Amino acid sequence: MTLPAARLRTSFLLGLLSLALLGGCASTNNPRDPLEPFNRAIYQFNDGLDKAIMKPVATVYKEVLPEFARTGVTNFFNNLYDIITALNNLLQGKISDAVSDVGRLAVNTTIGVAGLIDVATEIGLEKHKEDFGQTLGRWGIGDGPYLQIPFLGPSSFRDAIGAFADFKVDPIRWIWRDHVVTRNSVWGLYFVNLRANLLDSTKILDEAALDPYEFQRDAYLQRRRNLVYDGNPPPQKEDEELPELKTKPRTEIDEPARPSGAALEAPQNSTIEASPAETQPQAPAEAPAAETPAPQPAASAAPEPFPAI
Repeated sequence: MTLPAARLRTSFLLGLLSLALLGGCASTNNPRDPLEPFNRAIYQFNDGLDKAIMKPVATVYKEVLPEFARTGVTNFFNNLYDIITALNNLLQGKISDAVSDVGRLAVNTTIGVAGLIDVATEIGLEKHKEDFGQTLGRWGIGDGPYLQIPFLGPSSFRDAIGAFADFKVDPIRWIWRDHVVTRNSVWGLYFVNLRANLLDSTKILDEAALDPYEFQRDAYLQRRRNLVYDGNPPPQKEDEELPELKTKPRTEIDEPARPSGAALEAPQNSTIEASPAETQPQAPAEAPAAETPAPQPAASAAPEPFPAI
């Protein structure tokens, strides 16, 4: 292990330890996010960096490159990271999925021209997405406190450890290990392409989220839980349930709905007021019927709609 790599690993572990100690000092209402003040600060830093650099670069990238070229770049990286997916499926005991992932890698790397064309999906080999954070979850390790990582965004203690493990076996890191400039350029292309694919999602986040930080946090935790259990998570305890995603309330669009509520009340009131009016003219009509006792039950049935209303 080189000296820079050793320093990076030591810094990462010390950072996690420091965050764990800070967790005892921070106090929030959400037990899943005991480091919320710290995480919000990192979120603001990441958001500012994204708006200043990543989002403009990704926007230009999306406008300049035609869609088929961006699709090819996405397929290329998906094919590379099928290696990590296959390894994690194997670690999770999903042998058939691991075999399928290896098959995808073989088909797309050869017939799909280094993965630029996703031939495997066309012939029925399903695409999976697994990482070591999900593997730890399948092994029964909880996600731990929510965590915002500088430059990388939302995570958790478990997923941060998983991301570090995935980094150690990153195909880009090994394929271009002797060409640092090429390796870093490929990583740069990966992140720009990823950010370009997320432009529409972040637009929804900015426009619809009542609190973008909470929305991103809750959406991340829900998504990761679904990924760990392959879309079929077990029921949660009441104290572990994730909150619903909070979005901005509709204002001007929903204002006409208020008169409709009053309109619903108006017929009820008019019915109540009209019913006595209807019973008053019925009195003279019932006068001749008073000679016989038969119509009297019908008169007593008239007030029944009032309690029903």
